[in-house]
Amino acid sequence: MVWLTVVWVLLWGDLRLGNVLAGLAIAFAVTVLLPLPAVASGGRLRPLGMVRLIAHFVRDLIVASVQVGVQAFQPGPPVSAVIRVQLRSPSDLYLTLTAELCSLVPGSIVVEAHRLTRTLYLHVLDVDTAGGVEAARQSVLDQEERVLRAIASDTQLAAAGLEPVRDANRSTGVTT
Repeated sequence: MVWLTVVWVLLWGDLRLGNVLAGLAIAFAVTVLLPLPAVASGGRLRPLGMVRLIAHFVRDLIVASVQVGVQAFQPGPPVSAVIRVQLRSPSDLYLTLTAELCSLVPGSIVVEAHRLTRTLYLHVLDVDTAGGVEAARQSVLDQEERVLRAIASDTQLAAAGLEPVRDANRSTGVTT
């Protein structure tokens, strides 16, 4: 509630008592009267998987930023495409995380997500730079695998057709 109140005051740009009280009232209404449903992933936080996910995401961010920058100065339009990617995990949480990470990388944006069919549709700015349609599709599947290996349980990994992590040292036992 404090964070929502701070955001309210910053949006109005006025630190008066009335504005702070209005922010508290709005924050109370949003958090108590309109709660979000709980998201139960049933997963496990895996520190090594999380480090791999973050490191690969940062690398993708840098490489794609350079590629988009170079593309901006090249003559002619890039060869772009909308691709369909069938994800492996049925979880809404993993679909959302995969879609967000793919959208944050320059040069690709998720234009549609179907949760019932586990399908993402992405616009890829320059398919040739991405290595073709199949390479772009595989990149999304690799991103999903990194997400799953960072926070999914062994049961969820197996359900997605991935080899479960056997090493007990890789899992903290913290459920997400």
